[in-house]
Amino acid sequence: MTSHPSSKHASQTADAHTNDRGRSFGATLERDGLLLHRDRLSTLQVNVGYVCNQTCKHCHVEAGPDRKETMDRATAEQVVRFAANVRLDTVDITGGATEMCAQLPYLVENLRPHVERLIVRTNLTATGASGAGTRLERYIELLKEANAVVIASFPAPNKGQTDAQRGDGVFEKSVSALQALNKAGYGIAGSGLELNLVSNPVGAFLPSAQEKAESKFRSDLRRKYSVEFSNLLTFANVPLGRFRRWLVDSGNQEDYFRKLQEGFNPCAINGLMCRSLISVGWDGYMYDCDFNLAADLPLGGRKTHITELDGPPAPGAPIAVADHCFACAAGSGFT
Repeated sequence: MTSHPSSKHASQTADAHTNDRGRSFGATLERDGLLLHRDRLSTLQVNVGYVCNQTCKHCHVEAGPDRKETMDRATAEQVVRFAANVRLDTVDITGGATEMCAQLPYLVENLRPHVERLIVRTNLTATGASGAGTRLERYIELLKEANAVVIASFPAPNKGQTDAQRGDGVFEKSVSALQALNKAGYGIAGSGLELNLVSNPVGAFLPSAQEKAESKFRSDLRRKYSVEFSNLLTFANVPLGRFRRWLVDSGNQEDYFRKLQEGFNPCAINGLMCRSLISVGWDGYMYDCDFNLAADLPLGGRKTHITELDGPPAPGAPIAVADHCFACAAGSGFT
């Protein structure tokens, strides 16, 4: 197994990415006597690249149609080999728009045999219109054959809010894609095909309570569009990439960071995803999570390629942290 730096090294790496607005995340952990170290690795998150048909205001990796970064076949094969050699429960494929990576079919078909749960994330619009013989239909069939869990970005059951975050016309296209997923069985009770929605707030505030939001989403989507889904996940926007620039430009940066810091929940630390997850980028380099990927904070504070790992990070290995981690530890946490 690849060796890891000491906790002191990881902390020093993170210090370069902190800010001076009060106590840093690392100092907050120290104040509360908390350690953020690895547990058993159960999840591999695969970021296939930053190519996307949208330029969402909250995007932490700044994905868009002008980005060129995308996973090639050689890296996809390395990811599959790693998954085959390491005992994982879950692989989570994300982007950018996963649908716009040419290696997605290869990854879905070859990762599925090695894990109990395969997740594929979608923005619901990258494959275009629904209908027989369309790219969307072929995409859904690929996921259905693999019994993949679909996680779909869907900010609000409201056209104005959704289009404000993701672009004009996105709401209607997203609803059409959800209806197509429902037609294939996704999100329908008893089908065994899981369709989860993810909602991030449109502005500089924390999300509402998940249970209350899910009830509204379910009622509105069912009543207005006959759309069903399995679960709603609500998460705070992480102050990185395009969202961080928007915070600065709109004068909301200090206030938003203060909200995240005030919302810090020590009880959320043990459940954070980075304790049981590692993330591999489109180029094969490893990170503690997709947010550290966006912040260029490598796995445990040391730049490591997936080909250098002959096994999972050891339990107790350090996790690189910076102030954006406050978003994951606010309220109920980001698991």
